[in-house]
Amino acid sequence: MTVQDLPHLNASLNALSAVLVATGYVFIRRKKVRAHKTCMLSAVVVSAMFLTSYLAYHYQVGSVEYEGAPVIRTIYLGILLTHAVLAGVVPFLVVVTVYRALTGSIERHRAIARWTLPIWLYVSVTGVIVYVMLYRL
Repeated sequence: MTVQDLPHLNASLNALSAVLVATGYVFIRRKKVRAHKTCMLSAVVVSAMFLTSYLAYHYQVGSVEYEGAPVIRTIYLGILLTHAVLAGVVPFLVVVTVYRALTGSIERHRAIARWTLPIWLYVSVTGVIVYVMLYRL
């Protein structure tokens, strides 16, 4: 694998993370706690793999500028801004949410998970959108 392959890997990991988080949510709504836990912990691992790969890529390449049409660039920058701000928050939310679940503070886990889940999904999905806009348009 070369450094040029990392954006594709990163998008795949983001997409997988989104699927795992959404599936974990479905499982908990159906009261399948073990399946929920498996999905969510898998999402944490996949997200950590993404973060490692993302940082390795940008350490080697630096920032990547959008080179598409100016109108789409404005949309891209709006998505990127919200994605970047929330991506900075997600790791902290995830750590607290997982900690509360693993220590049995289920009510406190639910209280923060109501925030963590949609933000984590948004960051994962917009990560794929940013990839498409940068490398596929």
